Formats: sequence, structure tokens, C-alpha cells
Amino acid sequence: MASRVALKTKSKGAKGGAKPADERSAVKFLKEWSTWTIKKAKVITHYGFIPMVIIIGMSSEPKPSISQLLSPI
Repeated sequence: MASRVALKTKSKGAKGGAKPADERSAVKFLKEWSTWTIKKAKVITHYGFIPMVIIIGMSSEPKPSISQLLSPI
């Protein structure tokens, strides 16, 4: 696993606007959410691609049989 380096910053009170800790937690939340979304999208794509091809193939003209859709020739 990769090691992480934590940087400590000094804040100058409430005058600076948003707290650095709030910004870091927002960035961390965004990274976690995007990672979770990408993982779910990979699973959906993996299990949904073949059924999608079959459904699109069955609704095209001329109507092929299921064996014609699944055969490699």
C-alpha cells in the first residue's frame, strides 16, 4: 500500500473564510464518492453489456432468433 503524508497547516482563526479541515473533508468525500461511483459503474457495465446487446439485437429488423444472436458466426 502507498503511504500517505499528512501536512499540517496553521489556521489564522475565523478571518480566513472556510476552514482547511472543512475543505479537506469535502475533497476526501468527493474522492470517496467518485471511487464508489466508478466501482459501481464497472460492475453494472460488466453484467449489463451482454443483456443489452441481446435486447437491442432482438428489437432490430429482421428479427433474429436467440441462437443466432448468441452464436459467434
